[in-house]
Amino acid sequence: MEPKSPKKTFFIEKVLNNKFVVYIMIIFIMSITILSLSKISFILKPVLIFIETIFLPILLAGVCFYLFNPIIDFLERRGVKRIVSILVLYILIIDIIALIVTSVIPPLKEQIQSLIINIPKLSNEIQEIIHKVTQSKIVHKAGESLNTDINKIAKNLTSQLSKYAAGFSQGILAFVSTLTEVVLSIAVLPFLLFYLLKDGKKLPDYFVTLLPNRTRHEAKEILGDMNHALSAYIRGQIFVAICIGILLFIGYTIIGLNYALLLAVVAMVTNVVPYVGPIVAISPAIIIAIVTSPFMIVKLAIVWVVVQLLEGKVISPQIMGKSLHVHPITVIFVILTAGNLFGLVGIILAVPGYAVLKVIVVHLYRFIRLHSDMYTDPKLK
Repeated sequence: MEPKSPKKTFFIEKVLNNKFVVYIMIIFIMSITILSLSKISFILKPVLIFIETIFLPILLAGVCFYLFNPIIDFLERRGVKRIVSILVLYILIIDIIALIVTSVIPPLKEQIQSLIINIPKLSNEIQEIIHKVTQSKIVHKAGESLNTDINKIAKNLTSQLSKYAAGFSQGILAFVSTLTEVVLSIAVLPFLLFYLLKDGKKLPDYFVTLLPNRTRHEAKEILGDMNHALSAYIRGQIFVAICIGILLFIGYTIIGLNYALLLAVVAMVTNVVPYVGPIVAISPAIIIAIVTSPFMIVKLAIVWVVVQLLEGKVISPQIMGKSLHVHPITVIFVILTAGNLFGLVGIILAVPGYAVLKVIVVHLYRFIRLHSDMYTDPKLK
């Protein structure tokens, strides 16, 4: 057997056999590729416009596919034809939508209109509360001991609160104005979802046939792992968010908090984003509880503690499990980075995007290790 080259041995042992170094190399190459594509965006502009146009309908169809495909597969295993199962599912979905439109939308609309009208009043009441608190002797003595100007802090809080109230109103109006795009996407959704449910399982095999024969097995494994990661996360996160929304609505109704349905829906939607969502959801509830009464804050705290305990100890472990194997600190950093780079869309897609990227990087690392082993060990060639 011929002796190994020292340079090659050093590169393979110190670089290719180091998982951290290989991951950094893969991420660096991907970053350079993305940066290069961004520099020629004027060439790719038609493609980007096309992607932006179809992005939301495809995203909604993909989420619905992961939600409903297990039901279709279950019925198909029981001998029901796939098309018949899809038609039955569509009838059931139409009934559920009709129930939501007739029972949930009217009171939700009333609460949104009432909140928009009462935002100036709520803002003034909170400013009065801040003024009373800052004028108390205890707060002034604490400020003097800490060498802090309490009045200056109060002015800053009230000014920021006024900006927040104005921005909140504009945000609601902007959200309503964007509903047109969402409605158009929903109009296309049933057609896309039908074909995804009918032929979605064939798509991975179709994509694999476009690749060279020697890479098809690895590509099929990558697509399978990506599908498993996405399906586990999307189904789990949506079911957890729905459970939290229902529990909070029940809790808010019991304690008599105003705008209970609206606050529960906000919490349900924002809880799709882990860790960050609950913080966003509790903010408007705290403001309304402060304006209502000091005792309402205590009751709100009790409701949130109970719901978070149920979510952390019962709901999430049963529904989500440890499917993504991602540390909470990693999730927080991923969400913050994606939000800074891509805004709201980045925050929503941060965790599933990270799950897909993790699958790709892990398989690339295995591919590189395999080829390095084949290079050093003649028996594997």
